[in-house]
Amino acid sequence: MTTHKGWVALLFLLGACASVPGSGPADPSTPLLAPGEPLALPRPSDLGQSIEAAQLITASRDGQTFVFEGRISVTPERFLLVGVDSLGRRAMTVTWSDAGLKMETAPWLPPALRPGSMLADIVVLYWPEAVVQKALAPAGGTLSADPHRRSVRIDGKEVLHAERSWADGAPWTGTLRYANLAWGYEIEVQSTAASAAASTAPSAAAAQ
Repeated sequence: MTTHKGWVALLFLLGACASVPGSGPADPSTPLLAPGEPLALPRPSDLGQSIEAAQLITASRDGQTFVFEGRISVTPERFLLVGVDSLGRRAMTVTWSDAGLKMETAPWLPPALRPGSMLADIVVLYWPEAVVQKALAPAGGTLSADPHRRSVRIDGKEVLHAERSWADGAPWTGTLRYANLAWGYEIEVQSTAASAAASTAPSAAAAQ
């Protein structure tokens, strides 16, 4: 399972492209789906349902693989992502509401994490197709989707490809695999909706 060292490496993995070549560092809360390509965040309520899910997340990049646990809670008012290590210590918290995006990290973690980019991935993968199409518009992006697959292209080039075992609108239980080709990492998510996980895992809200 996750180690302290693994968490540090994972955060550098997901934050490795913290700035666009030739520019200054980007604000880590900026929702960039790809370098220099912003996602116009919708609202948490645009998901169209409330969600509680426990997830085991495996991230791979440049031959390195790291694992951590996440809890996601979505209500019409707020999105909450809590990441914990194998000892149950909170490593990070990402809160998104109409008031903005807020990140909190444990003092032993480096500042390389890009919560905005993580959130951009999640919105593109989980929010309804019409909502995602609108969110991609500022970057000139397009979404191709069916009930189990999604692909995002910007200027004709694929930047994200995903496949999942559950269909749009169904409980978030099953396996999601996706590659963010722009940032250069692959993610596998084993997800369990709260109704199935309630007896074994605390909710994200309870982790506060």
